[in-house]
Amino acid sequence: MKHDPALNPSALRQRAAAHRAMALAALRADSSLSVRLSRYHHHIDLARALEAQEVAR
Repeated sequence: MKHDPALNPSALRQRAAAHRAMALAALRADSSLSVRLSRYHHHIDLARALEAQEVAR
């Protein structure tokens, strides 16, 4: 069973912003390019999914 911890739109916006910040941090990390891009895309995908949830509400 999945639990949605963010019930209000402002919490979804905050989580999406946090994932965007983590995505940018991933690009600046001291890792290989493939690892940095993988982490970047992972966090951007999560941010987009959270924004889509916000729009659907």
